[in-house]
Amino acid sequence: MLNQGIYEEIINLKLKRELEGVDLYSNIIGKDSIDVEEARKMLSSYISYVTRRALSYVREEYKKDDHEALLQQIKTCNDVINSLSKRLDSEEFNQLKIAEEGEVLTYLYSTINSSKHINKEKPLRPVTPMSESSLFTGSSHEPSMLEELRREILSSDSIQMLISFIKWSGLRCIIEELRQFTGRGGKLQVITTSYMEATDYKAIEELSKLTNTQIKISYDTDRTRLHAKAYIFTRETGFSTAYIGSSNLSNPALTSGLEWNMKVTEKESFDILKKMKATFEGYWNDREFQKLQLDREEDQERLKLALSKKIDSTNDIHFLFDIQPYFYQKEILEKLQVEREIFGRNKNLLVAATGVGKTVISAFDYKRFYLKNKPARLLFVAHREEILKQSMETFRYVLKDSNFGSLLVGDHKATELDHLFISIQSFNSKKLNEFTTSDFYDFIIVDEFHHAAAGSYQKLLAHYNPKFYWVLLQHQNEWMEKIYSIILMEKLLLRCV
Repeated sequence: MLNQGIYEEIINLKLKRELEGVDLYSNIIGKDSIDVEEARKMLSSYISYVTRRALSYVREEYKKDDHEALLQQIKTCNDVINSLSKRLDSEEFNQLKIAEEGEVLTYLYSTINSSKHINKEKPLRPVTPMSESSLFTGSSHEPSMLEELRREILSSDSIQMLISFIKWSGLRCIIEELRQFTGRGGKLQVITTSYMEATDYKAIEELSKLTNTQIKISYDTDRTRLHAKAYIFTRETGFSTAYIGSSNLSNPALTSGLEWNMKVTEKESFDILKKMKATFEGYWNDREFQKLQLDREEDQERLKLALSKKIDSTNDIHFLFDIQPYFYQKEILEKLQVEREIFGRNKNLLVAATGVGKTVISAFDYKRFYLKNKPARLLFVAHREEILKQSMETFRYVLKDSNFGSLLVGDHKATELDHLFISIQSFNSKKLNEFTTSDFYDFIIVDEFHHAAAGSYQKLLAHYNPKFYWVLLQHQNEWMEKIYSIILMEKLLLRCV
C-alpha cells in the first residue's frame, strides 16, 4: 500500500497497478508528464536503479562462485547494451560492451620525465571512489578529509578553490602537494575574502609564490556575499571531482572539526559539477573579486591594510643569515658569466681546494639562472648521501627556499624530478636516463668529478645535453689535476674557471 506524501517517481507497470487500486473518493493523485528536456536524466537514473536490482539478483544466484558471479553480471550488462545497439542501429554501442576480464583502468602515465616510474610506485589516488558521491563528516571511522584533499591535488590537472577564509594552519597542511601540483604545470585558481580579517596574510603570501597560480580576493572587510567552501579538481580523463561543505582552509576544519563536506563526481553528478564550474567562472569575472599580485608593492599594502594584522610568522622557517659570495667567489662567477656571454661556453670545470666553496659558487650561479628561467630544472649528482644532503641545504639557503630540491639516494624517494639531488648509484639503478629526455635538465652539476672516470658516470655524460654543465673537482695534486683537467675538458669540451 502506498504511503501518503509527495513523490517524484516514474510510473512503471507495478506502480500503475497500485495507483489503479487507490480509492479516488478519499484520495487525490497528482501526475505530471515527463519533461522532454529532463527525460534523459530521469530515465537514465531509473534504468540505473533497475540495473542495480537486476545485478543484485544475479550476484545472489551465483554467490557460491565469485568468478562466475562477475561473468554473469557482465553478461547481464552486455545484454542491455546489445539491446540498445539494436534499438539505435548503431555500431558505436557495441563497442561499449564490457570486456569479460572484468577489469577497471586505474591510471595511464608516461614514463618519460616522470618521478612516478622512477620510484616504481603506483600514482596516488583518492581513497573514496572517483565515480561515486561521498559524505565526509569528520568521523574517525571514515577517510580523512585532509588526506583525501592531498590525494585529489596530486592527481588533478587543474584546481579551483572557492574559500571564504584561508588560514596558514590549513594551507601549510597541503602546501607541499600544491607545490608539486603547480610545479609540474597544474593550474590553480583561488577565490577568497578579507572579511572579518579571518584570512592570514602569510597564507596568501605562500600561495602567491606558487607557479601557475592566480588569486582573486574581495577586499570588502565589513560584509561579503561569499561564504561558500568548495574545492574543484578537474581531470582530463573525465573523472573530475569536487567538495562542497563547511570546511574553510584551516587546520581544525580539515582535521578535528565536525565539518560536513559532500564529494560529487563528474561521472555521477555531471550537471552539478558543470554548474559549480560555471558559477566559479562567474565569480572569477565579478568585479568584487580583484586579481592579487603580491610582487606588486601596492597589492601588498592593500592586503595588509584589509587584513589589519602583521605578517603571521607562526610555524615559519626563517633563514637567520644571508649568504653572500666571498670576493674570490664573485670573481669566479664574473669570469664564468664572461665565458658564457662573450664566448658562448656553457660547460664549465671548477677545480678548487676543500673549503673554497665550490658548491656555494655553483648555487649562486644557478640562482642567477633560476630567477629568470623558472622552473630551471636542476640535476645535482654526487656519489655520497652526505654530500647530496649538504649540497641541497646549501641551495636552499642560497635560494631562500626551505622546500627546494628532492633527494633520490638511499631510502629517500624523490617527490619530483625538476630539482633532483641524486647519487650516481641511484641514477643507474633507477635508470633515470631512460625516463627523462636529453634536454629535460637545464642545469647539471656533477660533484667530485674525479670519480667520473668510472663507468658508472658514462650513461649520465652520454645522455644529457643541458643548457649548462657544471663540474666540481677537488684540488689534490697540482700537476696531476692539470693533466686530468685537460683530459676532462677535451672529453666534455669544458672550460676551466
